[in-house]
Amino acid sequence: MAADEMQALLQEAAPGLSITSPFLLTTLPGFGPTLGHLAGIMTYARVTTLRDVRGLSTEQLDHRLDDQSNSIGMLLEHMACIEEAYQEMTLGLAFEEAALERRKIGTDLGPAAWEAIRGHDLAHYRGRLADVRRRTLAELARRDDDWLFEEVPFVLGQRANNYFMWFHVAEDELNHRGQIRLLRKRLPG
Repeated sequence: MAADEMQALLQEAAPGLSITSPFLLTTLPGFGPTLGHLAGIMTYARVTTLRDVRGLSTEQLDHRLDDQSNSIGMLLEHMACIEEAYQEMTLGLAFEEAALERRKIGTDLGPAAWEAIRGHDLAHYRGRLADVRRRTLAELARRDDDWLFEEVPFVLGQRANNYFMWFHVAEDELNHRGQIRLLRKRLPG
């Protein structure tokens, strides 16, 4: 990958931030040290996702290996929806009813998503991911590192802190990026 292409992916993955390399986890202007490292991890995950979907057509984004599998487009929408869910849970962002309905389909995937999440080109998914990430980074920049360690009730009667929750957003994206790599290798033709 050429250096100029990497810079374009960095700008898309971290809108508004001046990150020179996805491989440097360092402090970032406007962020506490730990929040800056977290933003760097999230940026690395996004750069690799964007790199792995370059050049895909709408048909390729909609392709499903079988009648029980998700498509690459569905996984991209899922990434955006999961990030929105954590924006609401941890950052207090509010969403309109239509966005909540879309998010339910995108987080759950399955039969409803097989019908609803299709027919979009790559620019649609990339724009959606960038819009969601822009909101995330703007809101994270408004918080300090202490916020990361605030604990809240989570799943299975356990507690979690904001740091874990945003680590989970990055981890979930990396997990699905692995699926995307597999699906891309199995595309017809």
